[in-house]
Amino acid sequence: MRFLLRRLALFVAALFGISVVVFAALRILPGDVASVMAGLNSPASRVEALREQFGLNRPLVVQYADWVGGLLRGDFGTSILTGRSVTSLVGARAAITFPLIVLGLLIAMLIGIPLGVAATLARSSWARTVFHVVGLIGGAIPALWGGLLLILLFSRGTGLIGLFPSQGFPMYGWGAPGEALWSLVLPALSVGIIVGAGLMRYTRSALGEIAASGHIDMAMACGMTRRQAVIRVGLRLAMPQLVSVIGLTFAEMITGVMVIENLFALPGIGSGLVTDVGNRDLIAVQSELFMLAAFFLAVGLLVDLLHRALDPRLATASTIAEVIA
Repeated sequence: MRFLLRRLALFVAALFGISVVVFAALRILPGDVASVMAGLNSPASRVEALREQFGLNRPLVVQYADWVGGLLRGDFGTSILTGRSVTSLVGARAAITFPLIVLGLLIAMLIGIPLGVAATLARSSWARTVFHVVGLIGGAIPALWGGLLLILLFSRGTGLIGLFPSQGFPMYGWGAPGEALWSLVLPALSVGIIVGAGLMRYTRSALGEIAASGHIDMAMACGMTRRQAVIRVGLRLAMPQLVSVIGLTFAEMITGVMVIENLFALPGIGSGLVTDVGNRDLIAVQSELFMLAAFFLAVGLLVDLLHRALDPRLATASTIAEVIA
């Protein structure tokens, strides 16, 4: 309970710090949303009237207090340009971004963990070299270039094998689940292949450390084959580390898919945030950034708790030295 309370206190303190940084950073940026709304040749009186209407001419402390008060009430504000609530905007975009991330992460796990195990089991030097090169190439491919390559290979109309739509999301959204899922395959592959390469390298490294510690040899001495020992013992011991990496990777993919969403013309959180920043929609941008940061911190907290639950040493040890011992 003390551990949980400490983590929750750090979580709240981090949220407060993030709110201050986001609010201050957006006010430092050049440009004015009132000028954007008024147009290029609008008179100064029109611009000042818009500032008055949306409260942009109030002291910054008052604006910050009003914004934080709305956050505490669950009100993330209203977009100045569209008039829609930020909650509804983010909800509509998250219905595209989160399925894309989950699908990409599943692809990464299906690629990375089996290949990491296979790389650990490889005996010959050429096989280990092949896995090493595959991991390096997969991790070095830029997401934009990988997405373009997949479009050229598998998209309808322009690809060599026209299987998937190249861009866009169905008009009816998830009301047509088959079409919606089909439109996310290429973007998810673009993300999953790159993330899977990193996960493969990490799985191989984690299993290598466990093998060097003697756990694999002990399991083999008890009658297991090397394959059984790596899969049944090695993966189990590596699971806390893998859970941490997968959880943090999931959180990082929220912002990592921005390029992919723009490439495949998906109206997700990343592309919407880029549009709002370009339009200087301060209320929408600051609330969206805060929600993304809060999600990232929440995932980190959940991963920390899962890591502690999966590794009994963390639950009973009072010091790091006890865990290492």
